[in-house]
Amino acid sequence: MELLTDELLRRFAEIGSQEGKGDDAIVVAKFFTPDSSWTWYATEYDPAAREFFGLVDGHDVELGCFSLDELEEATGPHGLHIERDIWWRERRLGEVRDDVVARRLTSGLDDCEVA
Repeated sequence: MELLTDELLRRFAEIGSQEGKGDDAIVVAKFFTPDSSWTWYATEYDPAAREFFGLVDGHDVELGCFSLDELEEATGPHGLHIERDIWWRERRLGEVRDDVVARRLTSGLDDCEVA
């Protein structure tokens, strides 16, 4: 699966930097491991560095950078590659984070840290 389409590249370029927007930043794309619980929500993309910025839901829930190259190369515990959520619709970062934290609390992952 192509993780970063031309349409997404255009959308990231259109939105540009969302620094300082906090919870009002727009999550443009969602990537996930189909055979584990890791999910990446991208708010920005730097094509020169091939690097995203956004919310990572892994061992903890935190904001940070993640590499397109690493997403393309990584596999989950059963060897499945990371996929892009083709049904994703843009949402505010605050809404996404609230949903992630609520899901983790109801699934028994309530000892996670939110950075």
